[in-house]
Amino acid sequence: MAKRSKQLSLDLRSTTHWGGCREGAGRKPGPLRRDPHRRRAALAARHPAHETLRVRRDVPSLRSRRLVAELERSFRAGRERGRFRLVHYSIQRDHAHLIVEAWSARDLSNGLKSIAARVARAVNRVFRRVGPVLDDRCHVRALRTPREVRNAIGYVLLNARRHAAKLGIRLARTREFDSASSGRWFDGWRFRFDRSERDDRSVASPRTWLLALGWRRCGLIGPWEVPGRRA
Repeated sequence: MAKRSKQLSLDLRSTTHWGGCREGAGRKPGPLRRDPHRRRAALAARHPAHETLRVRRDVPSLRSRRLVAELERSFRAGRERGRFRLVHYSIQRDHAHLIVEAWSARDLSNGLKSIAARVARAVNRVFRRVGPVLDDRCHVRALRTPREVRNAIGYVLLNARRHAAKLGIRLARTREFDSASSGRWFDGWRFRFDRSERDDRSVASPRTWLLALGWRRCGLIGPWEVPGRRA
């Protein structure tokens, strides 16, 4: 008499693997996460954008003269990249502010990646270091009105004065501009200066109405201003 075969049970429970679609999967955020990875809003070609790049804590000060000079050369080579333009910038101790123009969100993303890579390579080249430089994702904000653009330009070009004021340093009324910024090529100051100082630009000329002309409706910018503080 033939023996009856016993049906075996089939365990369909998923085994534990790294990653995958499960709770807690994926890369964990760092201790100093700056900007959550949310989908960025669509960018219209007529709107410039303000970007902030931050570096890791182990990176020396970005305001080193050698690094500022190296970044100027690097920006000069990449200030205009097809449908992306770097128009204004300032370099602070652990971050950099940029005002850029792009035709679309895709052009903006590609352009910012190029600028971030240039900053990282310049830092590692000057300080003779290796490894990552930037800290998490950059923060980007679209500028949609003349007032927003005027405030952003002042905030970027005069950011060093803002940080000094926050430290309680008494600031004098001056006609000087930050040497670690694109202020020497800016033509929207409230005074005239020698045009020869603007040779060999590291930034591109603006093409959007807001960044070229529109912001001027709100008044030219004085280099003695402190962004965020009422006159």
